[in-house]
Amino acid sequence: MSDHPRAAEQDAGKMANDGLPPLRDVIAQNDLSAKKKFGQNFLFDLNLTGRIARAAAPLEDATVIEIGPGPGGLTRALLFHGAKNLSVIERDPRCQPVLRQISDHYPGCLHVIDGDALEVDVTTLGAAPRKIVANLPYNIGTLLLIGWLEKIDEFASLTLMFQKEVAERVVAKPKTKAYGRLSVLCQYLCHCDILFDVHRSAFTPPPKVTSAVVQLIPKADRGTDINIKSLAKVTQAAFGQRRKMLRASLKSLDINVLELLGKAGIAETSRAEELSVADFVRLTQLYDAL
Repeated sequence: MSDHPRAAEQDAGKMANDGLPPLRDVIAQNDLSAKKKFGQNFLFDLNLTGRIARAAAPLEDATVIEIGPGPGGLTRALLFHGAKNLSVIERDPRCQPVLRQISDHYPGCLHVIDGDALEVDVTTLGAAPRKIVANLPYNIGTLLLIGWLEKIDEFASLTLMFQKEVAERVVAKPKTKAYGRLSVLCQYLCHCDILFDVHRSAFTPPPKVTSAVVQLIPKADRGTDINIKSLAKVTQAAFGQRRKMLRASLKSLDINVLELLGKAGIAETSRAEELSVADFVRLTQLYDAL
């Protein structure tokens, strides 16, 4: 579907008549005020939820997974835009009756899991291709993403909303302030793009920061295949003390750092933010060999 403004408005109009009560009414009737302990910021804007769903399309033949659906704004958009096998993970018991109402409205399409997303192996929720589409809770979004990256070949795409600062870290280039461990892990494994920003006014309650929707498409060919856990370990050491030279910051790896850097052809006085993704791949290969 087109994301032309008029087309998006027409699309939102159709979604508003999906046969379910308006979201604001649902929240009022069920006393669903957003709770900080769940990292909740609810999305009401149908143009926006529709745009996120369209960005993840096609949805018809995929196992679609949503984290923290809350009262179901994005959930309804995903179902409206064709998801036939949607699993949502929600730990707030107040939201369960609302999600069951949506499930009844789309028989056989929505599966509600009562649980903590950090404890659920989403690769067990359905067959490939799997697509995660989610407005992630700010307090655990990065942690969830790093866990999914370790199993990235199990997914066809990740379409995720983060606070903009995290989104910028995903796509950041070397020698920039935002460039770090997350940049290297994401860009080695995936093609990464910020699709669009989301103003704080789109949420209830409005967060203090701007958000952004990021899409990660796993690379079919990464060129060099390395151990992801080792890459995570090397980057954690390097960026854990990013102001220090690598000869100091990599000491926590408990190997001969000067030998490692010499074999990789990287100056011992370099700092983590100066290295490219390819440099970190080379370091990881040699780290595992040593």
